[in-house]
Amino acid sequence: MLKIVIDGKEAKVEEGQSVLEAAEKIGFKIPTLCYHPAVHAYGACRVCVVEVIEKGLSKLTTSCTYPVENGIEVKTNSEKVKKTRKLIVEMLLARCPEAKIIQDLAKQLGVEKTRAPQKNENCILCGLCVRICREIIGVDAVGFANRGHKRKVTTPFEIQSDVCLGCGACAYVCPTGAIKIEDVADKIKIEIWHTEIEKIKCESCGKYFSPKPILEQVREKGLPEVNEFLKLCPDCRKRVLANKVGLVR
Repeated sequence: MLKIVIDGKEAKVEEGQSVLEAAEKIGFKIPTLCYHPAVHAYGACRVCVVEVIEKGLSKLTTSCTYPVENGIEVKTNSEKVKKTRKLIVEMLLARCPEAKIIQDLAKQLGVEKTRAPQKNENCILCGLCVRICREIIGVDAVGFANRGHKRKVTTPFEIQSDVCLGCGACAYVCPTGAIKIEDVADKIKIEIWHTEIEKIKCESCGKYFSPKPILEQVREKGLPEVNEFLKLCPDCRKRVLANKVGLVR
């Protein structure tokens, strides 16, 4: 256990934690956009900036990527932090003025307008979709392309992805709602990824119910009796199971 001070409060925290993790366990709330506990911290959005004082020296750093060290003092809401965080959110507001999560952050911090030209984007380049796809799903269907003001997240060569599972994990973690998944009859469309995923048709009722790549993966690993169930939609599976245990006559 390490001893640190957060906003004047002494605390013992576990070694190996980030400042963000330690602060949250103690009860201090630090705003984040690009952080998710399921994937590695990236420090892209900079919203979780804090002031760290070590050996008398003060510095600003992203709390999600900074590991706790014995004896450090952390200020989550100092004047220096508030000024920096407001500037960061102001720039994000210029990039994504329609994103509700950015609007809410701006309101909390007292940012009423932005001095920078508005771009009207949806993506803040937080990389959560890239990390969830790579680290959790294990597919790498999307990644960063280009540099500077041309930087964006897209599929390789900006064409139909041949590895996307259509699982929707990227849309689930996207903080701004930039990733839209459209469920259309026998397909799932992800316009931002230039991708359409075929769905499986239930052999009993004929309803399309799940992305084909996901079920194909399960089939490769499943038992024969499991594979039989994969031919049916959830409703039809329930009926089959109910019949087997005698709940339906």
